[in-house]
Order: sequence, then C-alpha cells, then structure tokens
Amino acid sequence: MPVVSFASSPGTVAATGSACRSWSLWPRGSSLRIIASTVFGGIQTARGGGGGKKGGKKGGKKGGKKAKGSRVVLRFELAVRDRERQVAARSLARVREIVAGVTLARDLGNLPGNRLVPETLAARGRKLAREYPIRTRVWGPEKLAKKGMNGLLAVGQGSANPPRLVILEYRQGGKKPPLVVIGKAITFDSGGISLKPGAGMEEMKFDMCGGAAVLGLMRAVAGLGLPINLVGLVPAAENLPSGTAQRPGDIIRLGKGIDVEVINTDAEGRLVLADALHYAESFKPSAIIDLATLTGACVIALGNHASGLMGNDARLLRRLRRAGEATGERLWELPMFAEYQEQLKSPVADLRNVGGRSAGAITAACFLSRFVSPKRPWAHLDIAGTAWDLSGRRPHVPKGAVGIGVRLLCHLVAGRGR
Repeated sequence: MPVVSFASSPGTVAATGSACRSWSLWPRGSSLRIIASTVFGGIQTARGGGGGKKGGKKGGKKGGKKAKGSRVVLRFELAVRDRERQVAARSLARVREIVAGVTLARDLGNLPGNRLVPETLAARGRKLAREYPIRTRVWGPEKLAKKGMNGLLAVGQGSANPPRLVILEYRQGGKKPPLVVIGKAITFDSGGISLKPGAGMEEMKFDMCGGAAVLGLMRAVAGLGLPINLVGLVPAAENLPSGTAQRPGDIIRLGKGIDVEVINTDAEGRLVLADALHYAESFKPSAIIDLATLTGACVIALGNHASGLMGNDARLLRRLRRAGEATGERLWELPMFAEYQEQLKSPVADLRNVGGRSAGAITAACFLSRFVSPKRPWAHLDIAGTAWDLSGRRPHVPKGAVGIGVRLLCHLVAGRGR
C-alpha cells in the first residue's frame, strides 16, 4: 500500500486524533502508524514506543530526562489503497490546518499574564492578516469610547494595559452574510474590586481561552481556504483592582444604550461580550456564536466533560450539538425560560450584571441575550469547565489550555453534520 505521511510534534497528537475523526479521514482498509523520533542538532534517531536502554537515553520513558537541546518529532504514516492516496493526502492536509489552529489556541491560552496582555492578542491578529487572506482591525480606548463600548472600557480601566477589540474578517464566500464568532478574552482575571480568593488564581490566565479559540479558528479556516465569510471578534481586557477600577454599584451604559448596574466586578465577561454582541449586529450576520469561560456555575452543573449551550435558534443549537459529538467537544443545552430574566432586574438601572447564585450559567446567558436581536440566530457556549485541564488524567487532553472550540467550529463552518 502507498504511504501518506506528515511530521508533527507530540503536542498535536490529541488534536490530530480528534481532527481526523471530525473529517472522517481514514478510508476503509487503511492503517495508521505513528513513529516518534528525537532530533539532536539535525541528527534524527527513530525510536519505538517502549524503552530500550539506548532509546531511553535519547528520550524514551525508561531512560530519564530528554537530552538538552533535543526535540521529539512524530511522523504519521497512513497506508491506503493506491486509488485512495490522493483523497487521504488531501484529508491529512486539512487535518494539519485544523491542528495548527488548535495549537495556536493552546499556545495563547498557556501564556502567563505577564506575557499576554490585550495588545499581545491584537499583535497576533495582525500577524494572521500578514500571513492569510484576513483583514484585521484593532480598536483601542479612544475608538472604543467613540463606539460607546463602555463595558469593555470599564472592565479594563483598572489595568495599566488598556483594552482592545480585535476584529478579524475572512471573506471568501462571495456576497453571503458572514457568521460572526466572538471570544471572551480577559487576559488575566483577578476579579477586580470583587477580588477572587488567592488559591488557584494563577489559573485565571486561562480566562482568555474564548478569544484564543477565535484566533485559532480564523487560522484554521484561512489555512483550509474554506469558501465562507467569517468574522471573528475578540474583546480583550485585563480585570485588575486599582484606584481606577470599576466599583460594585457603578452604572454603565453599554453599546446598545442599556444601563447596567455592576453588582459584582468579577462578572466582567458578560460586560465585554455585551458590547461585542451589539457590534456584531452591524455585520448583518447569518448567525452569531460566542465562546466564553463565563461562569463557575456552569462548571458546577456540567463539570469538565461538556460545555454549556444556550441560545435562541433551535436549528443552530442542533447543528452545534452534532458538531460537538463529531469532534469530541460535547455540548449540553440548558434552558432559557423567560422567568430567569426576572433575576436580572435592577431598581436603579435596566439590568444588573448578576442574577444571584441560583442558575448562574443561565442568567449569564439571559444577560447576553439582551444584546442580540431576537430575530438573529445566536448561540452561547460557556466553556468555563472545558477550556483548560490541569489533571493530566485524559490522554487526549494535554495539561493546560485545551484549545476547545476550534475543532467544533471548524466542523460547523465546513458544513458537515447539518
């Protein structure tokens, strides 16, 4: 049988497996072999999966630490029938682009707060524009103020690193209306004046994983050359306490002209998403999808094995659920009954930014729904429980940022599993 192969790094193995499943890669009767090798200064030595003494010294599990300056390369070899070789090669090329998007999202998510600030995400967006047919615009505080994006400004006003809105447009689908995907990107979330407990706060560098997923998705879609129109919005801010930070009790007028009473400054994600959702309407999109590490309540409800799914369009929610099943990024729908909206009433403003302890994930989605046209298909993915994993217990999930959302949305926008 002919062999189709490509090289990669160990960090892409889990992403490759799921991406292959998503794209229905393997033809019937084919077989896959993965060969690991360690590279020393340009010299490559193959090794098997197990631990001989010689192999161990060069990075095997039984030989201790990997030699300094070496790197491990994995070669994927797929044996197929001759008539299926071109199909398999094209499929592997598609998988490679998806994996690159997942890897980008993971790499951004794993950066610590002192290495990744809102401008860092803006710079990565500009870099994508230089490499792919993507138009990138970045709005700073002056432009945000002019556009009335006071939620994003309020969240970021306590930090020396000013907020940014990163706007990415990929238009290869003719005159069709675009899909808009929004990713919350709080590059570090201390909670602001409503300060979080100190234990585990280092993990709040992951509060930008929604924004990372949008950048990874744009990279993957552009690399695949999909004939679609896609807009990515990344509202980015750093939520810190200071003499200039927003306070509990503040009232903010958001982009839609809705006054919001801030009860808890640690419920900041919905403020930045509200501005982005309102702005998304200006693109007259076919649908809007947002991803956010939004609520601890969703983690309590669903744990770490499914993301919360809410929205206003049954067809869109159904397509997302199917994409989640196909890619292993499962979603579970939560209700948005009208009664939940009552929890957001404020005596001094149109809304309050929290609805109390009960049904926290749902009331957060209800808050967001106020900034979307009722006639616009919209879905909200709460990825608070699935965006990162430090347990190391799941072989298909690396420690750290997972890159959640990239495979799922690639599957969706490619028109699979309708």
